[in-house]
Amino acid sequence: MKLHHRRQFLQLAAGAAALPATSGIASAQGYPSRPVRIVVGGAPGGQPDITARLIGQWLSDRLGQPVIIENRPSAGGNIATEAVTRAPADGHTLVHISATGAISATLYEKLNYNLIRDIAPVASVNRIPLVLVVHPSFPARTVPELLDYARSNPGKINLATPPKGTGPHLAAALFTMTTGVNLVQVPYRGDIEVMTDLFAGQVQAGFVGIAPSIESIRTGKLRALAVTTAERLEALSDIATVGESVPGYEASGWFGLGAPKNTPAEIIDKLNKEVNAGLADPKITARLSDMVLPVFALSPSEFGKFIADETEKWGKVIRAAGIKAD
Repeated sequence: MKLHHRRQFLQLAAGAAALPATSGIASAQGYPSRPVRIVVGGAPGGQPDITARLIGQWLSDRLGQPVIIENRPSAGGNIATEAVTRAPADGHTLVHISATGAISATLYEKLNYNLIRDIAPVASVNRIPLVLVVHPSFPARTVPELLDYARSNPGKINLATPPKGTGPHLAAALFTMTTGVNLVQVPYRGDIEVMTDLFAGQVQAGFVGIAPSIESIRTGKLRALAVTTAERLEALSDIATVGESVPGYEASGWFGLGAPKNTPAEIIDKLNKEVNAGLADPKITARLSDMVLPVFALSPSEFGKFIADETEKWGKVIRAAGIKAD
């Protein structure tokens, strides 16, 4: 009897051990069984919303279920991300994450979630380049000339900076930290105000998004000194990178998708495969190219490491510059 019971126990234990893998495969095969929701921490019509809808439509076509975009614009995306951490881990609720999430980890002392711990990386989508621009009347035409001028005229260059903790703000902070130049950072509430005062020459320089500034650069209303990406951009191929004269400098934003922790790996892998297929499709790449958003395709594990590296990188900048959330 004892031997019989022991055999029954071992058989049951072996069956129980196999359950997670079997159920995971089954859930991936039947996924999605209902509409998928992507929660976006930005307002309709903004870059996060546009890219989420672009990828969402692609996923809807590939997965055979509607993909619904839910906008929750507030607190730099923190409210949207926190909401998804409490959602069922079944792949039917995703969050549109960005560099802001990696920045928020240090910028905000008390968050109700931890991006790395509570969100599973699903797929990266694109990078978000910035460009260092100056008013056309400013004497510098390159980053080395800007640095020379700044060192000869300390405190005389006004650098427009958008709200604390945004990509352009931290790009400026990283620039002053790595170069040691004395630039007067002039705070602004939003990008529109930054562009207005740059056009008018009220401030001499600023780190701005390429999409809203590229036409002004091409028409000569603003002069581009350098892009913030690691490599030159196709859209501004004649413009150097900041890193060409400031070694190691890189300050691009990014967009991607995440899911609640414990979402089955098979579902995450399926989503990653479909997103990456979209990022290889000419129609998707053309739309992203129109917005000057370079494609950025990684595996889930690569994306997870990237997020961790970004969190550490911007954490160092925020702490060194003493930046505090308003």
